Amino acid sequence: MQTKARRPLTERQTALILLAPFLVTYALFLVYPFFRGIWISLHDWNLLAVAFNPDAKEFVGLRNYERVMWGRDIAWGFASPVLQTLGALGLAATAWAYLTGRIARFNAVVLAVVSVLLIVLPGFHPDEEGRWYDRRFWPTVGNTILFVALAVPGVTFTALVLAACLNRETRAMGTLRTLFFLSQVLSVTVVTLIWQIMFSPRQGLIANVTGVLGASPINWLTDERFAMAAIVIATIWWSLGIAMILFLAGLQDISKDIYEAAAIDDATGVKAFWYITLPNLKRTITLVVVLQIILHFQVFGQAHLMTQGGPNDSTQVLVRYIYQTGFRDSELGRASAMAVFLFLIMGAFSLIQFAVGREKS
Repeated sequence: MQTKARRPLTERQTALILLAPFLVTYALFLVYPFFRGIWISLHDWNLLAVAFNPDAKEFVGLRNYERVMWGRDIAWGFASPVLQTLGALGLAATAWAYLTGRIARFNAVVLAVVSVLLIVLPGFHPDEEGRWYDRRFWPTVGNTILFVALAVPGVTFTALVLAACLNRETRAMGTLRTLFFLSQVLSVTVVTLIWQIMFSPRQGLIANVTGVLGASPINWLTDERFAMAAIVIATIWWSLGIAMILFLAGLQDISKDIYEAAAIDDATGVKAFWYITLPNLKRTITLVVVLQIILHFQVFGQAHLMTQGGPNDSTQVLVRYIYQTGFRDSELGRASAMAVFLFLIMGAFSLIQFAVGREKS
């Protein structure tokens, strides 16, 4: 009896078989929890009550979002002139770039939407007799944005300078690259412990240096003026590794012939860096900035372990507030609403990265 020969799998079938384990895992541990979180945000969901009685939850629609993000007698105006001015400038720059053909339509739409949101959202504020329902939420969002605004440029600039200095094929440079990258592999617990000792006003290295110079030691972690700066410094030290490696990869991708041709025209050193290196690193810089923004909006461990959100909530960040609301106060519905808000912020920056990434060379 003659048996039929088995037909070989097509490329599409082979690809689906190979991707199936990843897709199942991705859906189970990322997609499902995401939509489950949105569903929970639409309920009055007490964590302890629902744990003992699954029917204790109550569907409340968008009430959690209103409780978190809105208030009584909310008005709109130019309440945050700095942010709103930046949004207006961004909108004007986007219109100019699109009209002159410098960016594509999709990119212009994404940047315009972000600029409009930057104009509109900070303008909402309580009227004279009004107040926010959750008085800690927007200050916490402001602290998080301040942290990102300080940490991202710090990491990007420092990593770029280090990468430019270490972009040499010698044994010493290889050793230094390894040393600068080592901080990246440490856990947040180890990093915060190191910097708590560094910032100690009695036995810390910084206090000893200031003492030698004749200055009084600074209470970095308990002074409102310096607590956020302390967290930013520790974060920059911890986050340098990946950004430095990305910049090194971008630098090594630039042809040496360009530098040799530029040297003929006396374009060396700072000139070569400004006119050759930076333009060729444009895409890498954008990638590093967007990745750092998305990463640092999720800051938790540094603020939780170094300052516990203090003093006076000056270092309270959004993820820590979500954690406290969900697991300390058992308000899981309200915590999920804040988590969805955080996702939308990170999604906006992901869209910017996607828009920049699809630009034609």
